[in-house]
Amino acid sequence: MELHTQHMLKGIIFDADGVLVDSEKLIADAAILFFKELGAQVSHEDFKPFIGVGEQKFLEGVANLNNISLPDDARKQLYDIYKRIIKGNLRPVKGIEALIEKCRSKGLKIAVATSADMEKLEANFAAVGFSMSMFDAVVTGENVVHKKPSPDIFLYAASQLKLDPQNCLVFEDAINGIIAATAAGCKSVGIAGTFTKKELHMANWQATDHTEIPEEALSW
Repeated sequence: MELHTQHMLKGIIFDADGVLVDSEKLIADAAILFFKELGAQVSHEDFKPFIGVGEQKFLEGVANLNNISLPDDARKQLYDIYKRIIKGNLRPVKGIEALIEKCRSKGLKIAVATSADMEKLEANFAAVGFSMSMFDAVVTGENVVHKKPSPDIFLYAASQLKLDPQNCLVFEDAINGIIAATAAGCKSVGIAGTFTKKELHMANWQATDHTEIPEEALSW
C-alpha cells in the first residue's frame, strides 16, 4: 500500500446505486412489488433507513418492522423483479460519464464499491451500457462480511487500488455510505438524490448530480 506523509487525492471510489446509475427508486419499486406478492403493503419511506446496506438487509429491515417472514430466496426474487423493471427505465446519474473522463485525465485510479451483489451491478451496467473495464477495481457486497455503515468495503476498495484510504475520495448517495467513507478515513462527496444535501451533511462536499461537483473536491 502506498503511504504518503501528505494526503493528496490519488483515487476515486464510486458507490453504484444512486451514484453511477439512478436506481434507488427502482430497487424500492421492486421491493414494494416483492412485498405485495407476500401480501404486505409497504412504502418507499420504509426503505430509506436501509439504503446502501445491501439488498438482504434492505429487505430484512422492512420485513422485521412489519413482522413479515422472508422466504429463503428473497434476494433472488427481488433481483428477478428488479431486472425486469429496469429495462428501458434505468439511466446513468447526470454527468457521471464526463466525471469519470475527468478523473482519468487527472491520472486518478477509479473503483466502484457497492453493497449490492455482482448480479445487480452487472444488470445495472448492462442496462446503461457501462463496462467493468471502466474501473481499476470492482468491489461488491460479496467481497466483505460487514456492509455499510461499516468502513470495510471502502477499506477493501482502497487496498485493491493499492492506495491509502486517506488518499481516496468516495462518491455516495446514502447516509450509511457517508458514515462508512468517513470511518474508513476517506473524504466524500454526497450526491443528493434519495437524501437531501442537508441529510448528507457529514460528507466533505455535496452536489445534486455530477455536473456540479466543486473543483476543490478533485484538487486536494
